[in-house]
Amino acid sequence: MSLPELPNTRNRRELRKALVRLRLEMHRQEIRHESAQLLAPLSRLRAMGDSLHGGLGIKHAPLWGIGAVVVLGFLTGKGTKNGNLSRMIRLSSSLLPLLKLALQGATNKR
Repeated sequence: MSLPELPNTRNRRELRKALVRLRLEMHRQEIRHESAQLLAPLSRLRAMGDSLHGGLGIKHAPLWGIGAVVVLGFLTGKGTKNGNLSRMIRLSSSLLPLLKLALQGATNKR
């Protein structure tokens, strides 16, 4: 982000060129600044996700998040024609891989 050199001449053409270069550099810096402001919430979310994953020490945190969403979906979803039995069967079949991962993680920590 170094500024263009100003000519030491009184030549109008060279001065105009230098002025155009300065304007272009100013526009580049404005674009960088605006894009950084637009991306700031995204970078904050990424940092928050990294700190949540690393800070709590939870292995496979995204997988647990998906599992929580699945459980909430089954528990708060609309009733089916077959009743609660089919809901519980679907819930257990979708949570089985998560439970296996949790049990493997618990045995690996010992």
